[in-house]
Amino acid sequence: MMNVIYDGSNCTQDFKSAYSQLLIELAEQDENVVLMDADLLMASGGNVFRGRFPERTFDCGVQEANMIGVAAGMSERGLIPFTHSFSSFASRKCVDQIFMAGCYNDLNVKMFGTDPGTAAALNGGTHMGIEDMGVLFSFPNITLLEMTDIAMFRSLLPKIKDTYGMFYIRLYRKAPVKIYEEGSDFTIGKGVVVRQGTDVTIIASGIEVAEALKAAEILAAEGIQAKVIDMFTWKPIDEALITSSAEETGAIVVAENHSVNCGLGKEVARVVVQTCPVPMRFVGYQNCFGEVGPTPYLMERFHLTADDIVSAAKESMKQKNKGERNT
Repeated sequence: MMNVIYDGSNCTQDFKSAYSQLLIELAEQDENVVLMDADLLMASGGNVFRGRFPERTFDCGVQEANMIGVAAGMSERGLIPFTHSFSSFASRKCVDQIFMAGCYNDLNVKMFGTDPGTAAALNGGTHMGIEDMGVLFSFPNITLLEMTDIAMFRSLLPKIKDTYGMFYIRLYRKAPVKIYEEGSDFTIGKGVVVRQGTDVTIIASGIEVAEALKAAEILAAEGIQAKVIDMFTWKPIDEALITSSAEETGAIVVAENHSVNCGLGKEVARVVVQTCPVPMRFVGYQNCFGEVGPTPYLMERFHLTADDIVSAAKESMKQKNKGERNT
């Protein structure tokens, strides 16, 4: 069961505390669960896990690539390593190790990259993982996820632990906007329709889900009914839901806290062009680097807001109404 209860308010718990709490619960149930970090245990909440399981916590220092290599070795011995660094470092600094040590050998490592995109805020452009998912998209044997809120995290983390394979999970450290009721259940690889609509489909992920729902409310006030999908699994993506939504609404907008060069929009477009070509627009980082600033400023600066989604929706509908189609 899954119930949407979006009202614009934040969850009462942040991802940082949920991360440590849920990992402790998993470790209490499974002695093979171990935690690895790259000198960011305080930042991730992993220090709480270390307090409970010091013998199963490994701080690898500022050596993300080495951490993934060690995690691969642990996986070979039957352990289930959960690794963490900021998204920019968890991806870019570990590409060869993730490919060679992990994916190529079909191992079992659960990698977390925190504070992607605007969530990096005052850490600045060097720490803004706006291409992390794109870096890993082309690798076989990897699942890519982005958590939306705490209820989703509670549902999916045990499934991630119990599903053999390489995983990369994007995670916002602060308290996210509450989208789902506690106890909601989610399936890896299946998107969620969080709002029905017939005029345009908005496919979003992570912090952009709340922006998409705001945009849908703005559009509804103008008589436009937008369908909103939370596509929290980027790979393997829910091709059936994308295709049926393209057929139903005839126009699609993809909103992501990620570069449009290599992210969710590219993957949705791949499905759309093969199954049901319709006009599309893309809200995300447009071939650029990030910069320093608070998250609200960065949302405006890089055009990731509800108003930007509204504009994109109207553009895609205008093209649809002209009878044009992408080819």
